[in-house]
Amino acid sequence: MIYKTASLFAGIGGICLGFKQANSPVSWANEFDDYACKTYLYNNSTTNLIQKDIKLIQDFNEFENISILTAGFPCQPFSIAGPQGGFSDPRGTLFYDILRCIDQISPRAFLLENVRNLINHDNGNTISVIKNELETREYGLYIFVLSAHEYANIPQSRVRTFIIGFKNDSDFNNFNLFDKIPLTKTVSSCLGPDADGSFKGSYIYTKEFKYYDLIKNAIVKKNTVYQWRRSYVRENKSNLCPTLTANMCKDLHSVPIIFDGQNIRRITPKECLRFQGFPEEFNFPDTVPLKQQYKQVGNSVVVPLIKRLAESIILAMSLTDSNQTL
Repeated sequence: MIYKTASLFAGIGGICLGFKQANSPVSWANEFDDYACKTYLYNNSTTNLIQKDIKLIQDFNEFENISILTAGFPCQPFSIAGPQGGFSDPRGTLFYDILRCIDQISPRAFLLENVRNLINHDNGNTISVIKNELETREYGLYIFVLSAHEYANIPQSRVRTFIIGFKNDSDFNNFNLFDKIPLTKTVSSCLGPDADGSFKGSYIYTKEFKYYDLIKNAIVKKNTVYQWRRSYVRENKSNLCPTLTANMCKDLHSVPIIFDGQNIRRITPKECLRFQGFPEEFNFPDTVPLKQQYKQVGNSVVVPLIKRLAESIILAMSLTDSNQTL
């Protein structure tokens, strides 16, 4: 059986892509940011993308019926990298628009994604509010904190909170989380030029950079990712790429740095996509500026992890439906 999906706060389509790879067609998606919409449509031209502020959508029933709702709702209000305004931040209140959508279309299952700190934000009060709101709507919940390098074979230090809900008790009881898998992909496997052999843009550090002598002496290892921390270099000794964030768009010096054997340079947006597990054929249109590309990757998800979650959700629903036909 085919279970159709819809996506709120779709961004460039990372969650959509994971569900598509799990054979769950994406019927429609909603995204407000103009540049993110450009990238989404460039790679997903057949999806019905609703380019509209979610608060202006009055009736979600006007779109095609779906079984699974997904939402990577804005994480900045809950991230330790920001002021952690939570529900007092206007972006934090967008969770209630997810609830409004759930109330209207009553999906059979949903997947919500956010930062790791969602669990601890406001001493646990935030996640308690979220759980209460969803359980009041009679959804059974699973809440997981999963890392990309342990569960998706992606060499990035990226840990995220996932909330999975089922309306059907049988679906809930049939769900099982997958096991950890070995990390076989390396940092070097994600590095390199675009498919055409080029590096689009200027990423190389030169002597014009105020601290060039400092980074030249510190960044000496190939296949190791470094970070510039305002006045010093941090080497990531875990053999992982540090967490990619949307803040990369504000200061390009916050983009992870490597030594490629010839030059010290920032990793490219294409390399960032690889560290998120996007397929090689996924690209940015030329109309999206460099800083926006970095922002979009930082806001996105690890696609192979979403695929594994989607497969587990679909399997749980399939087992229910198979048993009902016996």
